[in-house]
Amino acid sequence: MVMANEVVIGIDGGGTRTRVLIMDRSGKEIGIGEGSATLVDPEAPAKAALLVDTIVRRVLNEHRVPRPAAALWAALAGAGRESTRQLLKKELEEISRDLVRRVEVGTDVDAAIHDAFGKGPGIVLISGTGSIAYAVTAEGERLSVGGWGSTLGDEGSGYALGLAGLSALLRAHDGRGPRTELSSLLKELGLAAPAELVDWVAHATKRDIAALAPTVVGIADRGDAVAQSLVNEAVAELRLHLKALLERLGPQASIRTVALVGGLIVPGRALRSRVERVINEMGLEILTREVRPDRGAARFALELAEPVR
Repeated sequence: MVMANEVVIGIDGGGTRTRVLIMDRSGKEIGIGEGSATLVDPEAPAKAALLVDTIVRRVLNEHRVPRPAAALWAALAGAGRESTRQLLKKELEEISRDLVRRVEVGTDVDAAIHDAFGKGPGIVLISGTGSIAYAVTAEGERLSVGGWGSTLGDEGSGYALGLAGLSALLRAHDGRGPRTELSSLLKELGLAAPAELVDWVAHATKRDIAALAPTVVGIADRGDAVAQSLVNEAVAELRLHLKALLERLGPQASIRTVALVGGLIVPGRALRSRVERVINEMGLEILTREVRPDRGAARFALELAEPVR
């Protein structure tokens, strides 16, 4: 029987889903669960805190874990600004005071690189709903390229590729672009005509749009020139992320290992083999073991927890 204050909680919250990992004080995983997306809304960041609290309560109940847990570390996409993190931390501390003793908030990138490299140097390239390249040097300096969100950036992400596929479909329908098998996206969405996309997009989440990216890649693999162009552009954007990051690190940087994270580039996913080729061409190595931001967050929570008395 697990006792209160003997567990910590790691949260990996993004634009597609939220994963909760419960770990005991020895680092053993004792429970895992999932919930809806908790991508932080810059206009209402406190909403993410409520979603995290709701999901964690459900997962703790499912695994019959007593309260309060020793610590919770929430890795949330969109929590890059210090003011946003502090607001989320304050909200979580208030609404989750019966749930957990200590709370901290960071980004999904922080958690990913912690799971991949611990306290050592390394590079993480993320391509999921969003995209970013991030490095930690041996001296502890942190550098990032991209990660500007879907309005200003996220090139090479699932959202960007899915949206590009829909745009190409409409350009072909209008006669402003070449014919393409991307028209089959309508059938996948259960729509009868391009005009219906206007209403669909108005109600779609970022996750809904990003979910189209693997289909765009599949159409490209079947020889569609338009889809191939979109996929090549997405991979080129991810290469630019890494290239810019390496230039900022400088020629003397010893970091040569890249961890690949996110739904488009983890093993077996749509862009994995293409991105692997890019990284090999750049003379970099790929971290072969699985990287889990939820585990990185749980390890942060272990460090945050008070010593057991």
